[in-house]
Amino acid sequence: MRNFRYFLVCLFLLNCVVVFSQINNPNRLPLDWKTDLSKTNIDLSEVTVVVRKGAFPVLKNPKFIRRQQGLLSFFKNEPVLVVILGSEARAYPLNMLTIHEIANDQIGNRKILVTYCPLCNSGMVFDRNIEIDNQTLSLDFEVSGMLRNSDMIMFDTLTETWWQQLTGEGIVGKLSGMELKIVPSVVLSVSDFFDSYPQGKILSKEDTGVNPKSYGQNPYVGYDVLNGNPYGGFIKPGKLTRKLPNMERVIGLTINGRQMIYPFTELKKSKAVNDEFEGQKIVVFFKSGTVSVLDSYKVSESKDVGTAIIYKPIIEGQTLTFKQKKDYFYDVQTNSKWDITGKCLSGKNEGKQLEIQPHGIHLAFAWLAFYPKSEIYFE
Repeated sequence: MRNFRYFLVCLFLLNCVVVFSQINNPNRLPLDWKTDLSKTNIDLSEVTVVVRKGAFPVLKNPKFIRRQQGLLSFFKNEPVLVVILGSEARAYPLNMLTIHEIANDQIGNRKILVTYCPLCNSGMVFDRNIEIDNQTLSLDFEVSGMLRNSDMIMFDTLTETWWQQLTGEGIVGKLSGMELKIVPSVVLSVSDFFDSYPQGKILSKEDTGVNPKSYGQNPYVGYDVLNGNPYGGFIKPGKLTRKLPNMERVIGLTINGRQMIYPFTELKKSKAVNDEFEGQKIVVFFKSGTVSVLDSYKVSESKDVGTAIIYKPIIEGQTLTFKQKKDYFYDVQTNSKWDITGKCLSGKNEGKQLEIQPHGIHLAFAWLAFYPKSEIYFE
């Protein structure tokens, strides 16, 4: 029996060596993993080890501040990833997430995973609870230090399964093949957030494990120039499709297993796009006034890239068609006035709220690397 156990251990170690040999590790960093490497649904040669496991100081149950202090701590055009659950609205500044990349948080009884990968400009929020074998597992996440298609690979501390940040899919380990449930989120400017949610809270710069003075600085200066390219070595050249400029911002969604993206250069033309995808009516709102966190060294001096949000344009069974005028949106049916957050400010529909269609904002090269068959909207 002892010899058999020894054989199994040797077989496991040999398998680890074989698996790790497929992964790009140019700096020969230590690979200290308890992950079940026999379970994977990806090409491991797409994975690159960039920094040590857990090198990023992820946030755990972070602290928040309210409007008055928030407006003093952050500038009005600063982008924040916003989650609204029930009566609570929370904002996570993308510049802070550039440093932490992950926040394990909880709103009420809902445990959420707030993520941002700066190399893909991908901000996604997921539910940290998953169902497996009639059990609910509550997971905590950290940054693996590895990239695939230039996108962050996360890992849960319970099983050390590796998860793809942009898609929420388990890619290596015990939970490989499972998908984290998306929690709808939007990107807004600080001013739009507090205008629409005056009782909302924004992430505090204090007690994060990082010097507060580090925030407001961009370590990826000039990264998202439209005719530029992602950093070399983190994505195979063959994955760059050139269907769009690599660094074009797109807002993308998945319905019935199919994907659709709307380039920001197209959205800037009309500001409101009424569309249908996979039999579902949608509307995309676009508004200027939100800056990039990947442009100038001082984020407050960065270019205005705007933001976009996808909604289901249906109120009490009626499908609405929208047009944009002076930073607001008006439905053709009642001429009611709506803001970028999908709230009706005046008119017949005053007080109504459009439902968010789950989506994410990304750089085109990253989205198309994972979803090369995506449909692309052109006006």
